[in-house]
Amino acid sequence: MSPAADPAAPIVDPAAARLTPHAVVRTVTLLVNPRSGSTGPGAGERARALLAEWPVRAQVIVLGSEDFEAQIAAALAGKPDLLAVLAGDGTARTAAALAGPDGPLIAPLPGGTMSMLSRALYGTTDWVEALTATLEAGVPRDVSGGKIGGHVFYCAAILGSPALWAPAREAVRRGRLDLAWSYARKALRRAFGGRVRYRLDGGPVRRAEALALLCPLISRALNGSEDGLEAAALSPADAAEAFRLAYHAMTSDWRHDPAVLTAKVRTARVEARSRIPAVLDGESVLLGPRARVRFQPRAFRALAPAPPAAADSV
Repeated sequence: MSPAADPAAPIVDPAAARLTPHAVVRTVTLLVNPRSGSTGPGAGERARALLAEWPVRAQVIVLGSEDFEAQIAAALAGKPDLLAVLAGDGTARTAAALAGPDGPLIAPLPGGTMSMLSRALYGTTDWVEALTATLEAGVPRDVSGGKIGGHVFYCAAILGSPALWAPAREAVRRGRLDLAWSYARKALRRAFGGRVRYRLDGGPVRRAEALALLCPLISRALNGSEDGLEAAALSPADAAEAFRLAYHAMTSDWRHDPAVLTAKVRTARVEARSRIPAVLDGESVLLGPRARVRFQPRAFRALAPAPPAAADSV
């Protein structure tokens, strides 16, 4: 059988010999949000110059202040072979969700504050390096994830009062120490008093300070398995136990801490007395008092060098 007839053989486009041999990438659309965490106002022009060096038909779209979702949908309607996103975590997550498992390949480049999805796929915070590696040696891969109501995540979700610290962190990054102090005081008031109730795969109801859900992309415990999420119930009783948990996270495997209960799940239900604060792939979200989490085996298709540079983290 010739290589062209072998479905397992790399796809080589003669017109794009410098590009990755693992996928046909003739057209590239790159979305840039110059206001996100680490892109900067000159990112659009720099992206145009970089893509001009490659044998592709490239389009760079600088996102404006209007509806991002509509702009992303319009870009997807053009059916590029690759949609690259240089923006924050929320914009990258929206693009992946709108593309879905049957849409074009997605390259979520590191352009936000945390860039969790980008770090998991590319292992770098330099978007030029990530884009270059993608065009040179990218391999298509299905990325699984989780869905909570109308929200999605592809790396990790944290549900419960620890998620309240995320707005304080963002306020410090923006230089708003007054807001940071306000958010920190709110988080401290909720600490160890705003526990959530959860059920994993229809099991018994339990209580925890927070429930973390890790996707196969970053969880070491799943060993690359694509058939579930790793659930970690975090239940420190007081500040001393919380510091011990943090120590284990820094020096060893946090799963060994007695305040952590882990399991592999496909569904989870979480309830609280009030709305549930959450962090989804680094972005703060306020859920309702009841939330249902479902595993998505094929959420979208990414183009990234293999193997991915996933890093286990909560």
